[in-house]
Amino acid sequence: MKRFSLGLAVAVFLSACGSGDAPRNSDTAASSPRVTGVMSTRDAKQLFGGMGAASQQSPAAFGSYAKGCAAGQVQLAETGPTWQAMRLSRNRNWGLPITVDFLQDLSRIAAREPGWSGLYVGDISQPRGGPMLTGHASHQIGLDADIWMRPADRLNLSRTERENISSISMRRSSGAFINDQWTKSHHNIIKAAASDPRVSRIFVFPGAKVAMCNAETGDRSYLRKIRPWYGHHHHFHVRLACPRGMTGCVDQEAPPRGDGCDDAQAWVNNILNPPPPDPNAPPPRPRRELTLGDLPAQCATVLSSN
Repeated sequence: MKRFSLGLAVAVFLSACGSGDAPRNSDTAASSPRVTGVMSTRDAKQLFGGMGAASQQSPAAFGSYAKGCAAGQVQLAETGPTWQAMRLSRNRNWGLPITVDFLQDLSRIAAREPGWSGLYVGDISQPRGGPMLTGHASHQIGLDADIWMRPADRLNLSRTERENISSISMRRSSGAFINDQWTKSHHNIIKAAASDPRVSRIFVFPGAKVAMCNAETGDRSYLRKIRPWYGHHHHFHVRLACPRGMTGCVDQEAPPRGDGCDDAQAWVNNILNPPPPDPNAPPPRPRRELTLGDLPAQCATVLSSN
């Protein structure tokens, strides 16, 4: 009943505004009109977090990774031959078809590594994308996925076990270095992900990037996609590029040229020897919650669709 009443409210709102059916792939998010009216002021995370299933639309991403939504998503099966989806209570094992295909492909590669039967897959996206009730600022358009660093040695975990076990941290010295849990298999799996042409970038903690830079003796071009970022020591975060022809999807700028190893080393240096704080730095401003009106106009149609 909750889902029906929410969809009905959005549909009534659209009708009142004369919007009709919003275009799917023909308009970019930048050129789309914004939603106005009462519904536009509702927190988007409450609206999208309340949806239990994907919309019955053609697969499409609208907006950017941290300000958008997704239509026609598919669910990664809870268990497959070489993967398991984790934390099922969150209902975040949804993504665009290209994302689910990628995860299945990478899991088969991981299953060839010693001690790995495949992958434990963390958060991908909510059924219709959009801002999440808790956690991530990104993962909004079905093209992001978190993959646990913990080797998937068992693929028969129960739902209860998947709620209670945790991944394993790979970091030492606050992320400046890898610890003794890091293996050649971690390197190989992340390298395989970064070498996939569907992938735009991968986020890992700085020490992992530096370790991969130091260990690589062959082609280094894939290292460009591996970017140091805060956290990301229990999992690595894969971000796919917008699929060709999906014009409503807004890509992130390409990573800087080069292998990025010097930048990662600079992160490590700052962890080990933090620079003094800037006394003139303004205090951080709390992030405002996104409303439906902040998102591309197509997102209202994604919410109201069956």
